[in-house]
Amino acid sequence: MQATAGQQPRVVVLDYGSGNVHSVYKALAATGAEVTLTADREEALVADGLVVPGVGAFDSVMRQLEAVSGAEIIAERLAANKPVIGFCVGLQILFSNGYERGHKTPGLNILAGDVRALPAERLPHMGWNTVTAPVSSKLFAGVADERFYFVHSNAVTTEPAGANAEVLTTWAEYGGARFVAAVEAGPLAATQFHPEKSGEAGLKLLANWVRTLRPQN
Repeated sequence: MQATAGQQPRVVVLDYGSGNVHSVYKALAATGAEVTLTADREEALVADGLVVPGVGAFDSVMRQLEAVSGAEIIAERLAANKPVIGFCVGLQILFSNGYERGHKTPGLNILAGDVRALPAERLPHMGWNTVTAPVSSKLFAGVADERFYFVHSNAVTTEPAGANAEVLTTWAEYGGARFVAAVEAGPLAATQFHPEKSGEAGLKLLANWVRTLRPQN
């Protein structure tokens, strides 16, 4: 069941074998949400919000998602206008393709764009970075000037496009290259950085997202 007035939003962290899920769980619980870690299809579909974490290689994350029907769960939720948020590789797999080690892996193709190695001299990009968020961003309300924690070598460097909703894009820079740091498109949101590792700013961002799950009075 979805949350009703006076209840805390119910959030499912999709447990498909990705690492770092317990840190994500704890960070979301700190926002006051009722959090469940599961790969159960029905629970994932009926929750107020679905979180898709991601650690590791693009192709392995896609295989792990396939094993729990993750693509279908995400597509069904978005078709029903139910919120989904992805972190790190959980952002990358939303795009058309991922290119790693000379290998092309199809993504979910919810957003148009390819994930490629950052054109920077030193990889991975690991550490704290500021971002440039749109003024109308709900995700970055009150934290647009904060720093967030990144750990990645690959990213999207072109303007994302979505078929069913306007895409608000937040950008960051590393090694002289501009890349997508976050997207917001209707019920879909995602960040290239790890909110759960981003201290107080990350918790505020997660609280912003959880707040959007609450029913309007």
